[in-house]
Amino acid sequence: MTFEQDAKTLELPWPFTGREDELELVRGSLATGRHGIVVTGPAGRGKTRLVTEAVRGGDCARVTGTPETRHLPFAAFAHLLPESVSLHRAVQLLSGVRLLVVDDAHLLDDSSAAVVHQLAVHGRTRLVVVVADGAPVPGAVSRLWTGELLPRLALEPLPRDETAQLLAAGAGGPLEPLTVNRLYGLCQGDLRLLRDLFRAVRQAGQLTRATDADEWAWRGPVPVTATVRERTAQVLARTDVLERESLERLAFAEPLASSTDDFDLDLLERLEADALIDIDDLGAVRLTHPLHGPALRAAAGRLRARRLARTPEQCTPALAAERSALSDRIDRTDVRPLPTPVGEWLVAEGAPVPAGYAAVRARFARLRGELREAAAWAREGLREASGSPACELELALAAAQSGEVPAGEEAVGDAGSWLAAARGDVEAARETAAARWREDGEPRGTASEDGRPAAYVLYDAVRLGAPERVAGRLARLPGDGPAVLARHAEALVDGDGPALDRVAGELEQRGFLLFAAEAHAQAVRAHRDPRAARMSRTRAVALARRCQGARTPALSGLVLGELTARQRQIVTLAAAGLSNRQIAERLTLSVRTVGNHLYSAYTRLGASDRAALPWLVELPAAQPA
Repeated sequence: MTFEQDAKTLELPWPFTGREDELELVRGSLATGRHGIVVTGPAGRGKTRLVTEAVRGGDCARVTGTPETRHLPFAAFAHLLPESVSLHRAVQLLSGVRLLVVDDAHLLDDSSAAVVHQLAVHGRTRLVVVVADGAPVPGAVSRLWTGELLPRLALEPLPRDETAQLLAAGAGGPLEPLTVNRLYGLCQGDLRLLRDLFRAVRQAGQLTRATDADEWAWRGPVPVTATVRERTAQVLARTDVLERESLERLAFAEPLASSTDDFDLDLLERLEADALIDIDDLGAVRLTHPLHGPALRAAAGRLRARRLARTPEQCTPALAAERSALSDRIDRTDVRPLPTPVGEWLVAEGAPVPAGYAAVRARFARLRGELREAAAWAREGLREASGSPACELELALAAAQSGEVPAGEEAVGDAGSWLAAARGDVEAARETAAARWREDGEPRGTASEDGRPAAYVLYDAVRLGAPERVAGRLARLPGDGPAVLARHAEALVDGDGPALDRVAGELEQRGFLLFAAEAHAQAVRAHRDPRAARMSRTRAVALARRCQGARTPALSGLVLGELTARQRQIVTLAAAGLSNRQIAERLTLSVRTVGNHLYSAYTRLGASDRAALPWLVELPAAQPA
């Protein structure tokens, strides 16, 4: 499918989203006594947008390198300098500029690059220099950071959660997690490509509202836009017949890998040398970039595509292998990331996802703290098999641990403890979790009735704050994985803050980000040393922010310490039920100021609106006015 944008269409830029730490770093480099910064990264990473946001509202001069003028002396500074000028005179004239932003500095002509370097040497002009990775850079520019004249910020890809926020701003509403994952994987940090691809998906009518969630979902082929063709030019331009045939075979084999035994080794060596394929230790061959497959498939003729295309049924054995691998990891108490291309391909194609696979995939995601993703997988399974108990359970658990009360108790099954917690009755939640096992201390087998391994069902009581009821039973379960959970229970019973922090580190290493956040949060209350408590709080907040809106009793009240004093004051009143106007009257502030403080607090707390605040804030006894 090839998509061309209407040239008459004009869209406003998406709002600047995320990058708080990087923004503060750039702004800090322009403070008194600092000389500026160099920002580097691949094309499309968002370097120029970051710098523009950092200097917004300030008085600055701007210059930009262009490939067409690299042979013209001082071309980038043509609007700031006389027509004929020497290097010495150019530096003199520009020394009065307080702030100079240099974009695409890798494209500067040598004279302009020398001016930038000299301004950095003299130090009277603050410089913000933007350089793209992977391109030849004038020596005078590269010496800015190699010669330690300016610090260098290598811009990392926008994190997934911040990418989801950016997409929500562009879509006018949230995208379902599986769609976010797909776009995030295809674009690999290229925000220019992300916007182009998202726009093409929406204009092609592939973006639809999910029927059972207020989110946008994308199913169907990847639109091959001009930007996509540009990013895949290296693979589409292969003219050698055998190379092109091999690349197409790999493209149509996706999501499965091919074997090196099926190809000529000399040919594979050439493709590997050009970074077009990856070969793992087992001899499996895949295309390097996730866009290469869609681009090659779109460029193939219709008859060739019909002959080579893989059907969902052909992926059944591989899908079963993925499910087995996920289940094995869960049983071994290890939920570190695991490649699962077949399940993701089924979702992308809009093909049915077997309920058994979807339930295991949802459980894996939930244990990792990816609650919205867990709910999305459970919904995929319910679309294929309405009424699946395993999928309904996972959906209920993900919702309850996000602080949401499911619509009907009948669909909740054995998630009763978390349902009680979501309703605010933590004592009932603890009692329900502890009562899941017989009082004689022996588990009823290796798994509960709902299919969850025994260790996790017992561990619910630890997470809900009743470790004394299950610590001994957890300790008797075999294996190293349950032992970590048992150590968490014992440390909580003992009120041992350092031990809780150590357990949190072990849990994080195993991929349990939410469990680790909860253990650090429990350590905050156990520490006697205020400095240790502050460190545990910081770690807990950082992990909780990666858990897609998790709101559990252990995290309650945790993140208030991350807010300013005024934000804490306003958030506490909002959580107690006061309106913005009531808060403004009580604190003698404008309604707009209250709204701005709440918006900033939502970002720090990872909350979407004020309805989430009671789950994140320990309310005082005072009632709303």
